[in-house]
Amino acid sequence: MNTIIYCFKQGIKNIFRNKLFSLASISTMAACIFLFGLFYSIVGNVQYMVKEAETNICVTVFFEAGTSEARIMEIGEGIEKRIEVSHVDYMSADEAWDYYKDIYFEGNEEYTKAFAGANPLQNAASYAIYLNDASMQNALVAYLGTIPEIRKINKSDITAKSFEDFGLLVGYISGAIILILLAVAVFLISNTVSVGITVRKEEISIMKLIGATDFFVKAPFLVEGIIIGVIGAVIPLGVLYVMYEKAVGYVLDKFYILSSIITFLPVKEIFHALLPIGLVLGIGIGYLGSSMTTKKHLKV
Repeated sequence: MNTIIYCFKQGIKNIFRNKLFSLASISTMAACIFLFGLFYSIVGNVQYMVKEAETNICVTVFFEAGTSEARIMEIGEGIEKRIEVSHVDYMSADEAWDYYKDIYFEGNEEYTKAFAGANPLQNAASYAIYLNDASMQNALVAYLGTIPEIRKINKSDITAKSFEDFGLLVGYISGAIILILLAVAVFLISNTVSVGITVRKEEISIMKLIGATDFFVKAPFLVEGIIIGVIGAVIPLGVLYVMYEKAVGYVLDKFYILSSIITFLPVKEIFHALLPIGLVLGIGIGYLGSSMTTKKHLKV
């Protein structure tokens, strides 16, 4: 216990002993985590909006003449159980005719009398099948093609491909920016710990000569790196929490028309994942930066 307390005290002293470098590391860490959090919030909302848009992509199927209502219902149940499917909307032949009349004979309802007792769309029963993910469209269409009662499949290859490509682009950009931010943060924390080692070089040499273990020498620097990481993560996460709420509120207030088009993720849903990720990143980067430096300079 005394050893642990000593290591924590020395780690904190190291931070105050190298105030300028510690402040630079905390500031850079905070900037990195802030940018990461900002980018995470933007990407999260973009992906959420894309996901919402993807749910509006549908594949429409029409049936062969003479297919019974019971068989159509059976096919619909099978389609609805598919993993690619979000939900299915069925439109019977009579509903299709009513829908057609409302749109194309609006204001000229008397023309529909010519079709009294007959339904010119008697073979127009259909399912509108909405997807969970645009990338799943081809798999669903392949399955639908194996059902002999289906005579026609309407799909949107361009729309589905656009959503799929956009999702991949967002993922690649996210990964590249995150890697750059992590590399910068590790480099700066490594420099800070390196300065601390240089300042205490003589003291460390004496400790090693009198039998101090490798862990005993390294621990204060690891504590220093982790504390810098935690402080550098907590500050920007708090700022982001307040900013996100105010920014979303401002956008929806000033551009209220967008509220019917765009849906933002609630702040709690964003920070449910961002908070632990940010803290883990801060602690992990702090530990990694200090660990790499102690191994290099202390040769333990």
